[in-house]
Amino acid sequence: MAKKPTRHKARSMAVTVPQSIAQASDYIREIGEHQRDITRIEAAMNDELAGIKERHESQAQPLKQRIESLTKGVQIWCEANREQLTQGGKTKTAALPAGEVAWRTRPPSVRVTGAEAVLDMLRKMGLDRFIRPKTEINKEAILNEPAAVANVPGISIQQGEDFIITPFETELSEVR
Repeated sequence: MAKKPTRHKARSMAVTVPQSIAQASDYIREIGEHQRDITRIEAAMNDELAGIKERHESQAQPLKQRIESLTKGVQIWCEANREQLTQGGKTKTAALPAGEVAWRTRPPSVRVTGAEAVLDMLRKMGLDRFIRPKTEINKEAILNEPAAVANVPGISIQQGEDFIITPFETELSEVR
């Protein structure tokens, strides 16, 4: 699939203004050339970054595996000796010569599977207090009827204009 041409919005700055349609066309051609150059530069950068990332990840992988193995081993030992390490459950943290281990109880969380079915069941059971109604401003309706809300404080309808240049580009046909 072809990549969409990059579009540029005009920013305010000191500029050279073309004086004819031919010069404007030359400027647009130059914009297209620079966009393609930037694309090539970014592709080269991403190729280099991918190589660097792959090299460093492959160096780190054995270390990550060793850390995972050591962590599991320490956890098994600590669970077996938890009474002693936590002084009979008085503490949640145990200091060892090279570091500390800790047990933390996560706060409870609610997981909902099949949200629509759960909502229906809560309604049937009269448990509406567990259903949160969502009220929000309908911006689409406001855009359809701007006169109806013209005097409402806090609502304004914004519309601007962008100037966009899209250089023409062609793609190579597939070789058959």
